[in-house]
Amino acid sequence: MSNPTPPVGPGLPDTQTLVTEPTRAPEREGKKAKTGKPASLWTDAWYDLRRRPMFILSVIIIFVLLVMSFWPSLFTSIDPFNARSCDLSTARQGPSPGHLFGRDNLGCDLYARTIYGARNSIIIGVFTTIVTTLIGSLLGIIAGYKGGAVDAVSSRFTEIFFAIPAILGALLIAATFRGRANSILLVIVALGVLGWPMTYRIMRAAVITAKSQDFVVAARALGAGAGRIMFRHLLPNSLAPVIVVATINLGGFIAAEAALSFLGVGVLSPDISWGLMIADARNRFLEAPLPLVFPAAFLCVTVLAFIMMGDAVRDALDPKLR
Repeated sequence: MSNPTPPVGPGLPDTQTLVTEPTRAPEREGKKAKTGKPASLWTDAWYDLRRRPMFILSVIIIFVLLVMSFWPSLFTSIDPFNARSCDLSTARQGPSPGHLFGRDNLGCDLYARTIYGARNSIIIGVFTTIVTTLIGSLLGIIAGYKGGAVDAVSSRFTEIFFAIPAILGALLIAATFRGRANSILLVIVALGVLGWPMTYRIMRAAVITAKSQDFVVAARALGAGAGRIMFRHLLPNSLAPVIVVATINLGGFIAAEAALSFLGVGVLSPDISWGLMIADARNRFLEAPLPLVFPAAFLCVTVLAFIMMGDAVRDALDPKLR
């Protein structure tokens, strides 16, 4: 004989008909449940960056610039390195069919030269950033972890470079070795030699903060050596601020290359860069402003795109700014 269902008393809910709606976890928690792992700093940062219009816009601009740098023929069929594409009788003509930006002081197609000028400017910016990031990060992580005399000596050595104006020092190096090496390589070396101290300071500060954390103490207690602690434990946990600075510095190095080329010690003809184009057009600016305006506009947009990306990455990686 089956037991009857017990009656429901007054004021008591019917437990057989009471249905509770499951609560929905946020999207980040949903990802955690799917993977079974807690969300990391980089996962949260990527989640945040995808929802920042400034980051998306900067990525689109940088992607177009990179494609323009590696495959300029996709944007123009004119080869600016071919002397036959220039006609001195049409110098400084305005925009016309087949010549979107007009012609420069030598009668060359301004649009084609602007497109091809992106390659050297971006190559110099990217490789200078890589050089400065590697040098500054390596010295910074060693100084921050070792401390003591190593930290003191390296910090005093770095202050010497901080005392040298970057553009003035790069100008001196590039002018001294001009003609003895490839102009693009010379600009990368000149900017790289003087551009690493900021990365050093940021990496050093991040390592000093991280080395007192429990995971470093545990690794040291388990017998991990200095190299393993620095590059396996400290480096991944100190990279965030370095990446932010490197992204912003990349735009600054592109502008610095343009300044050196404008002063005549950067990229040299027959190579093309935006700074060199601006230098060639400055004397006829009032008569024909377009040969200066277009490369300057591309330069400004490129530098602004990298700075916007750096700001967005900084905001995403810093929980205090979310």
